[in-house]
Amino acid sequence: MVSKNQIKLITSLQQKKYRKQEQLFFVEGVKGVQELLDSNFELHELFTTKSDFMAIDTSKVHTITESELRKISVLTTPNSCLAVFRIPKAISYEQKGLIIALDDVRDPGNLGTIIRLCDWFGVKTLFCSEESVDVYNPKVVQATMGSISRVNVVYGNLEQFLTDAKLPIFGTFMDGASIYKEKLPTEGIIVMGNEANGISKPIENLVSKRIAIPRFGDLQATESLNVATATAIILSEFKR
Repeated sequence: MVSKNQIKLITSLQQKKYRKQEQLFFVEGVKGVQELLDSNFELHELFTTKSDFMAIDTSKVHTITESELRKISVLTTPNSCLAVFRIPKAISYEQKGLIIALDDVRDPGNLGTIIRLCDWFGVKTLFCSEESVDVYNPKVVQATMGSISRVNVVYGNLEQFLTDAKLPIFGTFMDGASIYKEKLPTEGIIVMGNEANGISKPIENLVSKRIAIPRFGDLQATESLNVATATAIILSEFKR
């Protein structure tokens, strides 16, 4: 059974200020929940319509009905379970290997996909500007499909981070050098810009190498690529 207080808490966690206040976030679906249960994330409460999970503290598990799940779910079609986890304390990171830096990426689906891409390509650190969407936004968490537990997502002053950087800084621009013709290093910071405006001027001034994904279409009419799609192509080339 889900109490009124539990419903109120979970519903409030859809908003960043309450996630920050309670230091909690939630994830839905067996895959996403199990991924976090298998990680270092600390379970607060688990609500499920089935006995899908074993070897966890049963005092934190609540068996509920499908109608109760619908009251706390943000999904159009709820997926049998929802778990609330504690937001972990920030951990330190090293400037080595490849680092993706996001300049004001606002779309939850884009951030979630980029986290999955970092996980896929072995990028350990994702640095986000303070204006970027919150990693614990339910839509972001859902889109990561569990990769949130394997990528260190850091928020901070992006301009200061790049000013202090010792690695080469690559920026993605429409007029940059073709990524297919560049000799790419194994270490560096790759800056991806805002969905509508690209990389901001202050950040652009800190970029040491401008790169681009060239257009091959006959009409050259496509204005730009989705930021998550562009990240996939660029990471693939850096790793190749």
